[in-house]
Formats: sequence, structure tokens, C-alpha cells
Amino acid sequence: MKGQIVKISSDLCFVNCEGKIYPCKSRGIFRKEHITPTVGDYVLFHKDKLLIEKIMTRKNVFQRPKVSNIDQAFLITSLKIPDFSLHLLDKFLVLMEIHHVKPIICITKEDLMEKNELDEIWKVLSYYEKIGYQVVSNQQVEKIKQLLKGKTSVFTGQTGAGKSTLLNRLNPEWNLETGEVSKALGRGRHTTRVVELFELYGGKVMDTPGFSSLDFSFTKEQICDAFIEFHDYSCPFRDCSHTKEKECEVKRAVFNHHILESRYQNYLSFIGVDENEN
Repeated sequence: MKGQIVKISSDLCFVNCEGKIYPCKSRGIFRKEHITPTVGDYVLFHKDKLLIEKIMTRKNVFQRPKVSNIDQAFLITSLKIPDFSLHLLDKFLVLMEIHHVKPIICITKEDLMEKNELDEIWKVLSYYEKIGYQVVSNQQVEKIKQLLKGKTSVFTGQTGAGKSTLLNRLNPEWNLETGEVSKALGRGRHTTRVVELFELYGGKVMDTPGFSSLDFSFTKEQICDAFIEFHDYSCPFRDCSHTKEKECEVKRAVFNHHILESRYQNYLSFIGVDENEN
């Protein structure tokens, strides 16, 4: 039978098949072949033996947290406590672009901002909208419900930014644990301990542990390609790295304020280039 792993606890994979959950173990050969089941995997399993026999080809897979087959990611982005971080936001955007996941920027804690502070942040966020990213507020619950339809979504972002709070708002019956932000560290406690896939408003959603660090072992070429606005500029060199090349159109766009300066500086940081040497 075919089903989907919706939760993993210890050595048991809970497989959803036609609305019924089967607690299954994996074939021993998976370990020898270095195959690790993840939440989101579509599998073939034996319903009587409660044994997963095959993991179907994945659309994508992440390692931390271990999830797969994601269509879109709501990047929960706090404006305050923890503070708004363009560096972290761009890192998440690169991560999603490389994994072919549609990112949706979801801002939280607008109520903690002064009007002038909020106006400045929205000037920056309007740039992200201009280059093609959708930006929503966690207050726009009905809009988020519509975006969930027909998609498998992951909610992720800064620790303490309000992921579980938003999921509780979407479905109060879950009553997921939430945590306060440490004033000393400026980040939240990890309150989501187990990744689980839920059905919600015609789609599927995951609540995942907050990220304290991101696996960023990508090539310079992958990172460059993930900065989607760079594609709009035709540099004279096909393999232009947008760093030291004098005729670089991307660098010219940054100079002319067509590309957000912080985006370019984050790009240099991600590929390991010191801006003072550039």
C-alpha cells in the first residue's frame, strides 16, 4: 500500500494511508543503504507486517529538520524580540530556492514596532515583493488559510518568532506549546520537539523545531543562482561571480540602488568573500 509518513518517534514511522495511521518499522536494509525515512516521505508499506518496504522518489529533502516533499515554506520573520534579521531571512530564502521550495515571508510582532520603525522595515520588504516574493503578516489568518490549500507547507524561521503561536491561531485545537524569548540571548526556546505533518484547510502543514543554525554547504554557483534578482542582469562574462569583475551588471545594479545593498552584502558573506577585498 502507498502512504505518507506523518510522524517519526524513536524507530517507528507513523504512516497515513487513506486517513488511517499505521505505526511501521523500516526494512533493515535501509540502514545499510544509508536511507533514512523522513516526515513527508511517500512510501510503499505492508499494512499487516507494519513494514515500510520502499521510499518513493522525493521532490526535495532537508536534513535539519529532517523533512521532505515540501511545496512551500512560510518563513516566520520576527520584527522585534528577536530582532528583524535580513541576514537570516536571506539565508532562509537561499535555502528554499536551492531546494525548489516556494518561500512566503510571514512577518510577526508588528505590534511591538513604532510606526517609523515599521515604515522603514516595509520599505525593505517592498523590495522583496518587487523581486517576486510574497509577504504576509501573521495577522492575515484568512489569507494564510487560502495559501495552504493543495500544498504541503513547512513553517520555519527564527527561533521564538512565533511559529507555534501562528499554528495555534490557525487551529486552536492543536494547543501547541509556545515559549518566551530569552532576553539575554534574544532568541526563543525550542518548543517544537517532534516534526509532525498535519492536514489543515485543504493542505498539509508541518511544525518544525526552530533553527539555531542552518546547514549551508552549497557551492558558490548554487548560492549565486538562488539570488533570483541577479537573473535580470546580463553580465558580459557567462561565469561572472559578481565580485571582482569590472563589467559586472549586478554590481552596477547595486551601485544604482536597483538591487538592495544588504542582499548583495549577504551574497558576498554567503560565498565567503570579504567585501573589503571586493
